[in-house]
Formats: sequence, structure tokens, C-alpha cells
Amino acid sequence: MSTSSPTSISDAPDPAAASFSGVPVSVTVPVFVRLKLALLHNGLRQNGRRRAAYITSIVLTALFTALQLLGLIALRGHDHATALVTTAIAVLALGWAVMPLFFSAGDETLDPSRLVMLPLRPGPLMVALLLSSLIGVGPLFTLTMAIGSVVAVAHGGAAAAAGALAVVLVLLVCVALARAVATANLRLLTSRKGRDLALLSGLIIAVGFQFVNLGMQKLSGENGLSTLEPAADVLRWVPPAAAIDAVWGIGDGAYGTALGQLALTAAALVLLLVWWHRSLTRLMTAADSSTLQAAEPAQGAGARAGAATAAGAGTGARGLARLLPAGRTGTVMERTFRYAWRDPKTKTGWATALVAGLLLPVVYALQGSGDIYGACWACGLLGMQMYNQFGQDTSAFWMVAQTITGPRDAYLELRGRALALVLVGVPYVTAVVALAAALLDGWAEFPEALGMTYALLGAMLATGALSSALYPYTIPQDSGFKNVHPSQASMGTLSIFGGMLLGAVLCLPVVGVTIWLHVAGAHGLLWLVLPLGLAYGAGLTVAGLRLAAPKVAERLPEILTAVSK
Repeated sequence: MSTSSPTSISDAPDPAAASFSGVPVSVTVPVFVRLKLALLHNGLRQNGRRRAAYITSIVLTALFTALQLLGLIALRGHDHATALVTTAIAVLALGWAVMPLFFSAGDETLDPSRLVMLPLRPGPLMVALLLSSLIGVGPLFTLTMAIGSVVAVAHGGAAAAAGALAVVLVLLVCVALARAVATANLRLLTSRKGRDLALLSGLIIAVGFQFVNLGMQKLSGENGLSTLEPAADVLRWVPPAAAIDAVWGIGDGAYGTALGQLALTAAALVLLLVWWHRSLTRLMTAADSSTLQAAEPAQGAGARAGAATAAGAGTGARGLARLLPAGRTGTVMERTFRYAWRDPKTKTGWATALVAGLLLPVVYALQGSGDIYGACWACGLLGMQMYNQFGQDTSAFWMVAQTITGPRDAYLELRGRALALVLVGVPYVTAVVALAAALLDGWAEFPEALGMTYALLGAMLATGALSSALYPYTIPQDSGFKNVHPSQASMGTLSIFGGMLLGAVLCLPVVGVTIWLHVAGAHGLLWLVLPLGLAYGAGLTVAGLRLAAPKVAERLPEILTAVSK
């Protein structure tokens, strides 16, 4: 009798693979369910403050869920109940799609890369992850909302039976959608750009709440829930909202349409599962860029470096640097733009100011209130980026401080930072005022509003330079939601609000001229406010920079200490 032995290491049986590669779903699912329950239980095993916050969030969510269920049940029999629940389910699904992009770090189960070293096949792993994902506050909220929606629109036994299927489809589509999106974008979410995206989540949520607020105002108007009918006509064919509308269709006798909507939702679920499976397979089998060889062959890299050097010698600076002034001013401007693009805190501040400023005219137009002068808020938000300039550099400011030997160097440093804001701010505020004029039909006030905006921008740049010199403070880097060190809260408040108040006072001459022209009836001369505001704002900026520069040179050690805490 002969025995065979493996001829190589690869031929040797892998005990782990033999144990797990053929593991049925009935075994993997309980394991993952216990893992998910353990993660939820660990939320109660933190320190007292975190435990209290965890329990409070659960209690508030449960209370809101119960009230929502009662509200949906109370809608039963309402003429526009179908439009409301269809729109609500569509918005809920949208939330499931985008939340993993912003809060992936809050749920470790959304990261299947932690499991890639285990000998598990993507199919059983996907089933186990899907079923374990049904445990949690989010799925419970979705389940309750789906049940309440079905109760609100189901009439008859057939509709109730279809409603049971619709609830299952809604829950599975939402969970599968979140899983598929998270898996497909996992390497982005775990990268620096993903962390930047998470920091911008506050801005996205703020914008979303603003639109929710506008929607609530529309619903509380004279038309009430009938306002949702146009949107519901489109969303009733978008899964998973189509499944809820199908319940109403069956109760209304539209069996063919209802079956088509249910089939559409089921097909969407299948497509999501296929997408998720492919993304999971690629994640578990494809090499990550961080594991690949970083260095290139020396000869090829050297040749490319030589070519790049030769090209650089002939062209000088490349990209944006070619358009900026020469010398220290251009260098400072380029550094400012790099910080705005690469530093998460700075990027969040710029993005918040730019997006919120553009949003204000839209909100005013939708509300039917406000005027073109409200666009000045956009200028104020962007001008706030000039405040605490040296604190934005954090501990890296010591490198900049080594190059400041006197007021002249300080002036060039501040001028470069201010010009970077001007390069963005002037076309930006012009576009915002033009948008406000178009939406609010205020083209007659456009020149004077734009002139006042330019004056305000100049005032914010001037006071921001002075504030940066007199009241610098540290911006903590260990937290994405703290913008001032706890020991410097009063200084941060004085720096921002004191500077903004002084900026508003400095704008009074332009405001006074505008009011005087209106009172005197000289409406034909109001266009003069535009060049006046432009010249006045430029003068304020230059004066502020010249006043702040000696202060920066004189207080350089104190500034360095304040921003490096």
C-alpha cells in the first residue's frame, strides 16, 4: 500500500481552509449575529459619559420611532397618505445610501476588510453580513417606518399580504444598499480623502436639514400634503418606495401596476446584492495600493525624474503657481490654497462658507422672503476664513515664523494670505449677489448690493488680519469638531465676534451713502455705490494689513506660543 504526500507547500491541505471554505450559511450567520450583539453590548461597557450618551441616543431614537409609528397609523384613510409614505420611504433609502459615506467609522461592521484574512467565501460572508446588519437601531427604525407606512395605505386582505412582502423588501433594500455603498467605497472611506469627507458631513447634514425645514414649511401651508403629489408620482417607481405604493395599488384594484412595482423592487434588491458581491470579491482578492511596491525601478524612475527636471527648468513653476505673483506673495498664496485643499479643518471651513453662502439665496427664494442684501452673509462667511490665520497653520507656523524678520516680511505674509481670499472671494461674492438678484428679481439693486458686499469683504480681511495678530489661538487637531482649545475659548470668541462687529462698523460709511441716495431720491446715482464699495474695501484691506504687520513682527514669539498649544 502506498501513501501519497504533497509535492509542494501549495499542495498541502490547509486545515483552516478545509474547515471554513465549505462552512454553510447556517453556521456563519449565528457567529456574525453574536459578533454584532457583542458590538452593541460593548457600547454599554464604556466610561460613564459615553455610556450615558449611548443610552440616551437609544432612548430618544426609540421614542421618536414610536411617535412616528403612531403618526403613520393616524394617517390611515387620509387622501394624500400614499404620497407622504412614498416620499418618506424614498428619503429614508437615500439616507441609508449616503450615511455610510459620512459615518463609516461609527460602525465597525461596515468594514469587511477586517475579515479578508479569514478563509471565508464572499457568498456566505455576504449573507452573514446582511442578516447581522438587520440588528441595530437603524434597521429597527426602518422596520417600524415600513410597517407604519403599510398600515397607513393598506386596505383589504390582499393589500395586507402585499404589505408584509413590501416591509421585507424595504428593509432588505435599505440594508443591502448601505452595505453595497460602504463596500464599494471602502478604500476611499479609509483613506485621507475619506476622513475629509467625514469632516464635511456636518455641512451636508446642515444643508439637508435646511431643505427639510423648507419642506416642512411647504407642507404646513394651504396645500398641505397635496404638495407631495408631484414628487410621489416620480418616486412611486423608485425602489424601495415602489413597494409601498404597490400596497396602495393592490387595495385600489391596480393589480398589474402593483405587481410591476413589487417586481421592480425585487429586481433592485437582486442588483444591489450582485453589486455588493462583486465589490466584496474584489475587496477580498485585489491588492490594495498600500500593499504594492512603492518604489519603482531605479533606472525608470531616474529617467523620468531627469525628464521632469529638464521640463521644469524650461517652464519654471507649474499649475496654479504659474498664475500667481512672483516672490513671497505668490508662495504664500499657493501655500494657502494647498492648505484649503489638503488640510481637513481648513477644507471644512472653506467648504462650509462657500456652500452655505450659495445656499442662502436659494433658501430666501424658496421661502419667498429676504432681499438681495442677504447675500452679504455669504461675504461674511467667507471673510471669516481670514481670522486666526496663524492658528490655522498649527505647530507648522514655527517654520513660517523663521522667515519673518520684521514688519516687511509680516506684511508680505499677510498680503499673500489676503490675496488668496480675494482671488476666490471677489468672483464668488459677485456670483452670489447675481444669483440672489436673479432668484429674487432684484437686478435694480444689484450694483449697490455688490458694492456693499465688496466693502464688507474688505472690512473682514482688514479685521481678520488684526485679529490674527492680536488674538491668535490653537485649533486642536485631535478632534474633528473642536475649532478652539478649551483654555482659549474666550480669546477665540473675542477674535471672531469682536472682529465681525468691528467689520460691520467699518462698513457704515458705504451703508450710509446708500441710504442717503435712497432718501434723497437719487436712484440714478446708486450705481456709484459699486465702485465706491470696491475702492473702500480695497483701502480697508491695505490699511488693515499695514496696521497688523508691525503687530505680527512685534508679537511673533507670543503668537508662536499661542498657536502651538
